[in-house]
Amino acid sequence: MQSQQNQFTRSDFRLSEPRRKAATELGDLRFSALLSTQEWMDLPAGIRRRFSKRLADGNTVIYAGEIVETHMSRAGWCLAQAARLVGAPLPTSRDINVPSVVTVTEDTATGGQIWTRLYARRNGFPQVINSSKRFSGPTGLEEYIGYGISLALTVATEPSALLFHSAGYFLMFGRWRIRLPRWLTPGALCVTHRELGTHRFEFKLEVTHPWLGHLIRQVAVFRESVG
Repeated sequence: MQSQQNQFTRSDFRLSEPRRKAATELGDLRFSALLSTQEWMDLPAGIRRRFSKRLADGNTVIYAGEIVETHMSRAGWCLAQAARLVGAPLPTSRDINVPSVVTVTEDTATGGQIWTRLYARRNGFPQVINSSKRFSGPTGLEEYIGYGISLALTVATEPSALLFHSAGYFLMFGRWRIRLPRWLTPGALCVTHRELGTHRFEFKLEVTHPWLGHLIRQVAVFRESVG
């Protein structure tokens, strides 16, 4: 009986290696799980590849590009400056045609991804924005910007693009999550990741307030290294 049990154990061990290899080849399936199969397959291959990269074991993805468009209303500029009190999660400069670098690494504390965005400025040091994409919260995906502030995100698609829409802002205290009333939020946020071809993509950030209209619009074009 003991010999038979050991035999099953060894057999299970032999099968585990191919299973692990297959899981690695599939990559990260968590973004695709937020969409229907048809929506995911309709996206360009470049977008599916970028949002399926497995970043475990210390892997880092780097995208380099430049800011090509930045618009801020007066209210938007004031909002961006006031947000410095919580780590400056919004662009604070109207500079364009300046370099930008984005890195994506694993967030070992939560199992999510840490996104670091560097925006060069014509005067002074570059602005660095850190946030963590976590696969949790009421929608299954949230962006944590620090200081106990997070925003739930929903995922949608349009031709050649993947879109992330804000779906509520929250204050987090340990396990407690308190939803902020709309009048205490900057409005709706939308991030668009659009495929441009030849390993290039567009990143567009928009913040729109229900009463004040468009506050911030920033567009950057990035390229990826393909090896």
